[in-house]
Amino acid sequence: MSELIDLAGIEVHPAVAATLPAWSDIVDHLLGPALPRAVDSLRTAARRGIPLIQPRSGVGGHGEMLELLEALDEGGPGMQSVTIDSHTRLRQFRTAELMLSERPDELNGYPLVAHGWRRGRELTRASAVPLEIRHGSPDARDLFAVALAAGITSFEGGGIGYNLPYSKDVPLRASLEAWRQVDAVCGRLAEVGVVIDRELFGTLTAVLMPPALSLAVVVLEAVAAVREGVRCLSPAYPQGGQAHQDIAALRCIPLLARRYLGAEVEVFPVLHEFMGVFPRTPDYADALILQGGLVGRLGGAAKVINKTYQEAYGIPDADANLRGIRIASLGAGELFGFVTIDESRVEEEMHWLVRETSELVDEVLAGSDLPADIAAAFRAGRLDIPFSASVHAHSRVVPMRDRSGAIRLADPGRLPLSGSVLRRQARLLEAGPGAAPIPLIDQVGADIRHFLDRERVALAGNTRRITTEGEP
Repeated sequence: MSELIDLAGIEVHPAVAATLPAWSDIVDHLLGPALPRAVDSLRTAARRGIPLIQPRSGVGGHGEMLELLEALDEGGPGMQSVTIDSHTRLRQFRTAELMLSERPDELNGYPLVAHGWRRGRELTRASAVPLEIRHGSPDARDLFAVALAAGITSFEGGGIGYNLPYSKDVPLRASLEAWRQVDAVCGRLAEVGVVIDRELFGTLTAVLMPPALSLAVVVLEAVAAVREGVRCLSPAYPQGGQAHQDIAALRCIPLLARRYLGAEVEVFPVLHEFMGVFPRTPDYADALILQGGLVGRLGGAAKVINKTYQEAYGIPDADANLRGIRIASLGAGELFGFVTIDESRVEEEMHWLVRETSELVDEVLAGSDLPADIAAAFRAGRLDIPFSASVHAHSRVVPMRDRSGAIRLADPGRLPLSGSVLRRQARLLEAGPGAAPIPLIDQVGADIRHFLDRERVALAGNTRRITTEGEP
């Protein structure tokens, strides 16, 4: 740590610190009247009851990034993303600089640190709506400092959600400390009237994520952030695909916030549209995107991160992203206001999700050193996430879909869940009458391919119907 330079409470690399303006200049710019602020957009969406839509976007070249933001503005997003390249995420700034100068089209995102804060300010001026930094870094302190200088008012990530799903061997204590410093600077800025939105990546590994695990992680990160003075949080939840469960999970976020965070922090639930194996046909993909927007509104989300019909094939182009924004907006808007759901079913899911989440976090929060207690819980398996790349998660939890498509726990690993919770999970996963037994690995694989397989069945049914109807 001794080689790092302190910038208003956050330790950054000397080479990065040397490029930054004075702290007073950063604060003055963030307080400027013309700067679009994420918290204002989130407040408006929450007040209207219609979530704003935000696309993912990030390319290497600066001119190309400006063009992309301007193109996506045509779709009417409520917020825009600056997705960061993988070299910058891992603090490989020199590599990012070389790639930018030699092969910018090979970067898988925008290298903000290499471009610098002045170009970052050009991005904020180019977009009609606030910008958010999306990345995946276990240590984002340098990136955060440059983003602040650029005037970007929303920053995604946390010490758990941006470590265990992405990194192989970054100790949790290290990532939690790096993010504690980020949150502490947000707290200091809040004291002078600058509210930075901190989105928490509850999506985690994005594959069959049991809702209670997602909620538990964002609760722990949120408590840590609030203790450092953060005043605006956007806890994010990943769409699993079963509408009642997804709506229930989103509605649990404000309930859990009231229980664990107190009234001094603004909380805006966020839905990440389905991030698993995506349908391959545009029409079926669009239907899933539309459902995501609808679920976001019915669940009380303030923001929906949209997907595109090109998800099954790679990084979407601008036209596909525009189409995704518009389709998600349709689902989230008033056109489908007549759609209702089984509220009793949602309420039952909420009851159990709040209970499960509390059983996961209460013991951790009862300790005196939250970062150490979080690390100890993961070390013991009392906290865990499935399919993690990290050696610091056991990944013993095995998720599976029940007959309705909701995600349950086939194997809870060492999670400290009560007997009644586990009995309910087992009961919901019971096969239907006469169902043939399926090996666990095959069932999990099928559940991962859930929407792709449903698409195949639907397309096969249409083919059979067309063939039959065409016969004499």
